[in-house]
Parts: sequence; structure tokens; C-alpha cells
Amino acid sequence: MITRRKFVAGSGLVLADSFWGRSVSGDAKAESLDPSTLQAFVDPLPVPAIARATGTRTNPDDSKEQIPYYRIAMREAMVKVHRDLPPTKMWTLGGSFPGPTIETQSAKGMIVEWANELPAKHFLPIDHSLHGAGKDVPEVRGVVHLHGGRTPPESDGYPEQWVVPGKSQTCYYPSSQHAAQLFYHDHTMGINRLNTYAGMMGMFIIRDPREDVYALPGGKYEIPLLICDRMLKTDGQLEYPVSEKPVEVWVPEVFGNAILANGKLLPYCDVEPRLYRFRVMNGSNGRFFRLSLANGAEFYQIGSDQGLLTAPVKLKRVTMAPAERADLLIDFSAMAGERVNLVSDSFTILQFRVGKTAAGERGVVPEKLHEFERIAESTAVKTRRLTLDERMNDIQRSMGMLLNNTPWHAPITEKPVLDSTEIWELVNLTDDSHPIHLHLVRFQILDRRRFDAFQFQAKGELRFTGPVVKPDPNELGWKDTVRADPNMVTRIIVPFNGYAGRYVWHCHILEHEDNEMMRPFEVVKG
Repeated sequence: MITRRKFVAGSGLVLADSFWGRSVSGDAKAESLDPSTLQAFVDPLPVPAIARATGTRTNPDDSKEQIPYYRIAMREAMVKVHRDLPPTKMWTLGGSFPGPTIETQSAKGMIVEWANELPAKHFLPIDHSLHGAGKDVPEVRGVVHLHGGRTPPESDGYPEQWVVPGKSQTCYYPSSQHAAQLFYHDHTMGINRLNTYAGMMGMFIIRDPREDVYALPGGKYEIPLLICDRMLKTDGQLEYPVSEKPVEVWVPEVFGNAILANGKLLPYCDVEPRLYRFRVMNGSNGRFFRLSLANGAEFYQIGSDQGLLTAPVKLKRVTMAPAERADLLIDFSAMAGERVNLVSDSFTILQFRVGKTAAGERGVVPEKLHEFERIAESTAVKTRRLTLDERMNDIQRSMGMLLNNTPWHAPITEKPVLDSTEIWELVNLTDDSHPIHLHLVRFQILDRRRFDAFQFQAKGELRFTGPVVKPDPNELGWKDTVRADPNMVTRIIVPFNGYAGRYVWHCHILEHEDNEMMRPFEVVKG
């Protein structure tokens, strides 16, 4: 099934209207799986293994220092997503889905060699009409991006710097940034949505001893949780839709009815009646999640994409766009002996099975967290007005997406100066809510405001039709991905710190990114 998303104003909710397409991959005789036909909560929630260094290499920034070296392979693997399904063929980073979690300390660099050991033929449908995915390039390619990383440009995973089977990409990650939950994933031009859907992603956590003062849950009480949707067939294989039209393959969005938590469908998680920390990320191609506990209990968000907030935010529901992360504290103390489901609207994601006793101290939610200042607008040296656009055909079918109405291959138009600060105004002229991600940098959300899209398109005039909407309390931290809602101007303030060089910004709905809602920008020296 192919879906067209609609945004519900003021709610952060994206609903789906459906229209039919063809789906491919797996056994042609197998039917689409209805996950409700499977017995729920029979598999334990797995926790991804921690990646282990296999040696050391010379630090590119200091020839006298040796830093950890990792070799992680892009590799096909059979993954058991549910007890009662055959193993699912996936393409992985490190042989598992999700890939192994990479952990490091702030300012402790590492080198990762991403080795392409994939088969010679892709098992998901390639649309060769998309830019960068033509028949003149190899069918199987991969390049890895560390999402949220302050990374030199040659190690950022530029979409056109892919490698083929038998080759590898070596990246230097300095980790010269605050503690945060990042993630790594494929970023190959034209087939990123396919490689990521196939399973090429994992988590990357930067730690900092300065967080220890908050006594946050750690060890087995800190659980990384990658949530994503997929479509499966009754033979357990991945299903990916294509257009009904015989010439076209690309579809504008893909939603699945099988919600995987750390690679498992409807797992359970045994917890003690005490405080837990969940490092949650939305790894879907296009689905937004609205996470809550089915019993209505409150929980706390203590961090977002780029680290801790200044204070915990009490919530009953948290909305997460694709690629967003949420650092959550859940206190199960009052739920001893209960079974509590984690849900997103009508979907059940997993079940918490709360024991009757805690092994030690129950933990305390801190009152205050990481202090940092909001960036003053007066520090910005430039304001850029950038549109989010959609190309439609005569029957109002999406033919692709653009940023600032400019294709990928056009000359670079955004050239911020290194160590300067800019304001970017994201003017959304589409009916979708787009999670916009900038590589290299972190930023703060200033505000959102409704405007007259027809007036803007007709005359280029920005006429506001609503009041300024300040970011929600859990959006007041450092971000690297921002939800730009339809018919709204979303303003972010961006310090361009780190490195000079060529990077990209794009929508993190992966079908949009592949066609071709992505543009390069270049950080230049002043």
C-alpha cells in the first residue's frame, strides 16, 4: 500500500490517506502479513551489542596518538523478527539489525572502516529514473553517514561517495561535541531509502563524565530503543511498494504495519519497578510516532537529538519524526507486577513486564540538567529564506520534492562562513510535515508561524496568518532535525562550527530525500 500523508494542524500528528500500488520482494506467492495474526509478546526485546574495536590507527589530528579502529561490514543477514516467522533477509551494518551500538567519550576520536560485503544484486526495486540511481552506476552501492556527528567533510558520508562490493570507506569521527545519542545509516544517492529500509542503520552514543552528576540510570537500566515500521510478507520477507504505473517505481511515502523495536515485532521487555532510561530513535523511512504508555502514565524527556535539555519535561506523549531522538525516563515504581504497553496511536510497539521488586535503589528524576544558553537572534550574520517544494503532475500526483525549488545537481547556493551563525527560514509550501536535517551542525528552533502559501507562490510575498508559535518545551534543546510543518515558516538558528567543506541538508523522509529533496551546502573559511 502506498500512502499520502496529511498533517493535522496544531497536533504534530500526521495521518495517512491510502491509495494502492504494487509491492515487490520476497516470495511472489506469499501474501502481505497482518501482524495481528501473530501472537504478541513472545520474544524478548533485544539490546544491540556494543561494537568492539579491532585495533588502533594513527589519529589524523595528532600523529603521536593512536585511536580505536573499528571495521564494520555492510553485509546481508537473516534476521529473526518474530518467533513464528521465518528469518527475514536484511542488509545490515555489522551483521545484525539494528547494527551494533558504537559508544565513545566526548572528544575521544575513532576510525571506522565501513566495508561493503553486500551481494552484487539489490533485492529491493530500484527506480533508475531518480537522480544518481541510473543504469550507468552499479546497482549495489553504500556509503555511511553519522547522523548528528561533527565530522570532517571527507568522513561525512557524502551521497555520491559510495563504494561498491569489495571496497570500503574509512571515516574519522573526532566526537568533539557534547554527549548525545547519534545514529549511523546508509546515505547512498538515489537508493538511500532502499538500503535503510533493508536494515542499514545502528546507534552511536557519545558519553561525557560531566553527565555523571545527574545519576541517570545506566547499565541494564539504560536501554537503546530503535523503532521503525516495515511491511512484511507471510514468509517473513520485507515488502516494499512501487507505483502502479509500469514505467515508474518511486512512491512518495512508505508506511508499514509491522512496527519493529530493536528489530523485533511485538516484543516484551522485563523491567524492575524503578527508574529506567530509554534512548529512543525513530528509524522509519517516513512514519511519525506519537509514543505513550497505554495506562496513561507520565514520563520525562530529558534530552533530544544533540544532548540533554536544561530540565526534564513531563509528558504523556512524545511525537517523533523520522531521525529524531528522545532521551526518556520512565519510572515503573508504581506499576509493580503490571504489564504496560508502549503504543503509538493504534499501534502497539512493545510490552513492559514490570517485576514486583527492584534489585537496588529505584532512582530519582533530577530537577535540573545541562545548562546552556539560547542563541540570541542578534548574533546571526545572515538570514536565508528557503522553500520546501513539491512537483505535481496534471492529476496532482507527486513527481518529486525539492528544496528551494532547486535540483540536487545545481550549483551550491548556500555557503555559510565557518564559525558564523545564520537563521534559516524554512517555508513549507507542501501538504506534508518534513523533518529537515542539516549535516555537521547543531541548531536551536526559534519559532513557527502560519502563512498564506497561495500569496507566497503567486507574488513571492510572505504574509503571516497566525501568531508566532514557540517551540514545545522538549524542543528547546540542541537539535539536528526539525519538523517543518505545512503552511508554516519554521525558523532555526544555526552556528556553523566544526569544519569547512561540502555537506548536505535534506528532508529525512527518505523517499523525499531520494527524489530529490536534498541539497549540498558548503561551509567556507572567512
